[in-house]
Amino acid sequence: MPPPARCYAVGGCVRDALLGRPVVDRDWVVTGSSPQAMIDAGFKPVGRDFPVFLHPLTHDEYALARTERKSAPGYRGFTFHAAPEVKLEQDLARRDLTINAIAQAEDGQLIDPFGGQRDLAARVLRHVGPAFVEDPVRLLRVARFAARFADFSVAPETQALLMQLVDDGEVDALVPERVWQEVARGLMEERPSRMLQVLDDCGALKRLLPGVDADRLVPQVLDLAAQVQAALPVRWACIASSAAGLGAQLKPPADCAELATTFNREAAAVHASAALDAAGTVQLLERCDAIRRPQRMDDLLLACEVDARGRGLVEGDYAPRQRLAAALQSALRIDTASIALDATSRGLAGPAIGEAVRQARIAAVASRR
Repeated sequence: MPPPARCYAVGGCVRDALLGRPVVDRDWVVTGSSPQAMIDAGFKPVGRDFPVFLHPLTHDEYALARTERKSAPGYRGFTFHAAPEVKLEQDLARRDLTINAIAQAEDGQLIDPFGGQRDLAARVLRHVGPAFVEDPVRLLRVARFAARFADFSVAPETQALLMQLVDDGEVDALVPERVWQEVARGLMEERPSRMLQVLDDCGALKRLLPGVDADRLVPQVLDLAAQVQAALPVRWACIASSAAGLGAQLKPPADCAELATTFNREAAAVHASAALDAAGTVQLLERCDAIRRPQRMDDLLLACEVDARGRGLVEGDYAPRQRLAAALQSALRIDTASIALDATSRGLAGPAIGEAVRQARIAAVASRR
């Protein structure tokens, strides 16, 4: 006879509740059950590699307790086994960090076989067991958690395993898309510079983010972007601008790649834009594609301000941001349709109409100076 089915909250929801942080999503592990029993109870199967189900009402994820065995190199090289006899402790043993290997029963009892509560109190990121080195994604996750929990340190023995993952070449099995997924999440954490520091300390930075020189990065720039709750493209620009070709290797989304390219090319011009006359200002806006994409120009100006402040180049107002934002609004307010119609009535066509619109923008910007 199979054991009775039981449900346990696991992972981040338990960890965050113990830390007094908001709990956004709840994940559950089910013991003593089978895929068919879950389906019969109304759960919707969604897992491709192992049995995961959505609750019919809450849509929380419920995964059958499982074990895993390394079967091939890389982060996908695992064989999973889920069955009613798999115990909760066996499922928790395959998790990455002790603080993520705490479960809570439906009656509130905590099951913590690997000392996760102890490490939460000590503010330590510690691996659960030796299987940690079987999955190189865990290196990225430790770096990401270091960015989220800024006052946590990496346990020395876990640091040794991070270095082993690099030395054994396991990190080289990570495809760019998977690296980007974790890096992007880390950039959106509380102290993103710590992610880069952890990667650099174990030797993974130059393997996963080739071209990024830790000595050239200014942590205050990236962390300031987080403090002002900048969007991901702004935070990415703070890194990618210092590493040629990094965007092409990691394949970030277009908005991130384009802003990084524009920032790398135009940041110096934005910083020095006080010296530009109206024509030069419009030319800068045009190079940045600001007329067509004003939101990206806003992101560029924020990235430039964060860069200037983080490097200690400005203490008061960052005048270029206000000046260029105002100039853009003036340029956007002109009635291009009327100008084009007037130019056409005067026999102008093609590039001549475009130049008439451009001169109107210059005049509009000049009127504000």
